[in-house]
Amino acid sequence: MNRSPVLEVKNLTVKFGSDNPVVDAIGFEVHAGETFAIVGESGSGKSITALSILRLLPVNASVVADEVNLNGVDLLRKAEYELCKIRGRRVALIFQDPMSSLNPVMTVGEQIAEVLKLHFSMTKKAIRQRVIELLTRVEIPEPEKRAGEYPHQLSGGQRQRVMIAIALAGEPDLLIADEPTTALDVTIQAQILALLKAIQHKTGMALWLISHDLALVSTMADRIAVMQKGKIVETGRSASIFQNPTHPYTRKLLDALPSMDSCLGHKREEKPSLLKIDEFKVYYPIRKGIFKRVVGHVRAVDGVSFEIEHGKTLALVGESGCGKTTLGKSLLNLIPAYSGQVIMDGIALNKLTGEALRRKRADIQIVFQDPFSSMNPRMLVSEIIDEGIRALYPEVDAVDRHARVIDLLERVDLPPDSAHRYPHEFSGGQRQRICIARALAVQPKMIVCDEPTSALDVSVQAQIIELLKDLQKEQGVSYLFITHDLGVVAEIADEVAVMYRGKIVEHGEVEQVLLNPKNAYTRELLAAVPRLQNKDV
Repeated sequence: MNRSPVLEVKNLTVKFGSDNPVVDAIGFEVHAGETFAIVGESGSGKSITALSILRLLPVNASVVADEVNLNGVDLLRKAEYELCKIRGRRVALIFQDPMSSLNPVMTVGEQIAEVLKLHFSMTKKAIRQRVIELLTRVEIPEPEKRAGEYPHQLSGGQRQRVMIAIALAGEPDLLIADEPTTALDVTIQAQILALLKAIQHKTGMALWLISHDLALVSTMADRIAVMQKGKIVETGRSASIFQNPTHPYTRKLLDALPSMDSCLGHKREEKPSLLKIDEFKVYYPIRKGIFKRVVGHVRAVDGVSFEIEHGKTLALVGESGCGKTTLGKSLLNLIPAYSGQVIMDGIALNKLTGEALRRKRADIQIVFQDPFSSMNPRMLVSEIIDEGIRALYPEVDAVDRHARVIDLLERVDLPPDSAHRYPHEFSGGQRQRICIARALAVQPKMIVCDEPTSALDVSVQAQIIELLKDLQKEQGVSYLFITHDLGVVAEIADEVAVMYRGKIVEHGEVEQVLLNPKNAYTRELLAAVPRLQNKDV
């Protein structure tokens, strides 16, 4: 295999205005046929590095380097019209969030064809055939049909496959994958990674992987660079980094990884039941014809039953589309149920309406997956947190509400002056802490945590898990923890329920389910979990 450098970066520095550099004099090479990974926490400069090389940063960014050579072409010295011929053709980029990266008003086929029209001289028939070939290569079923569909009609995994197809359309020498599997469940994640490796093996392209998931990187990368606060603090072969890390920051990242064996420390303690779900169903009607008659139902949640005890955590796991989030939202009556019962402290929640339901919602709150989109960007943090108090406890005056907000911020390890700032002024981990404070504001007995750590790097993820565990010890709050990350489940859960196509296929204590699964689907989920290849976890 030819191992010549495809990309050479020397002394790259990126600044925004007069601030300190966000990328500080870094250098690295990416060779043909290899997978090179940059890892580090959110805000360390990983994505900025990739965007600066492609000159996709805003105009207030200052990018300086001795060299940024792509197969001998210095990208920083090319005019914009010349770069347009290189981007998508010689080097391609897969973004983290396919839904926000794809054009919602263009079909999938049109978006792939756009690359082909820009970089190749092809007939319409040839372009159509090539689009189908690319969709087939990325293993999208029924490619002829899918080519005519829009991004919102595809699942998260399928949208990421479309992004890969678009990137591959130009037959690039270098493919940059920026957190390509962050929001995907473990089975889809494993499929996407296997697909990237298979395509790389077939084409010989260089793959530059940007990620905060060390276990994932250990299964994919040949060489790794560890990035902290804009600097590369350690570089080496994958085996060397994971077996003998030399920098304290690398060791910190490795130590923050959730371990499947941590479930061994859970002690079983019987407590009274708080929430009981009995034969719960959420169906969506399928309507067809001129009169839109109901001809069937999509069974999103199909006869689910379980209990959650006071001060305990039940983890609900399963792949995307299995009904986890639908179930979580329907417990709060945010989505209407088809049938079944949700009983909390002897009261059927799904039978309540109006003022009675509004009052009871104080007992059960929710923390959403994306903290930024679940907060009003025009409201101060103090207003966001005390909104629930104002709605459910109007008798509490402004002075007491403000004192409660400050107390909640301190409880989630945020400084009191955070109350007078807006959501965009915080990092992802800090925003999630604000959402947890908002949920705690009305003193709930239970919180539905819907993928609260999926988009966070390992060290911030560990902090959020510890925070949730501490709050549970202090206040006795129960959690329904919805996730696809089984490592996090081992850290936080007392019991686990595995969901598949709307049904719970396995339910038991965390140690039994994770270490001795009975169901074939549970075993498939566990087999797909990426594990460090050079370190026992």
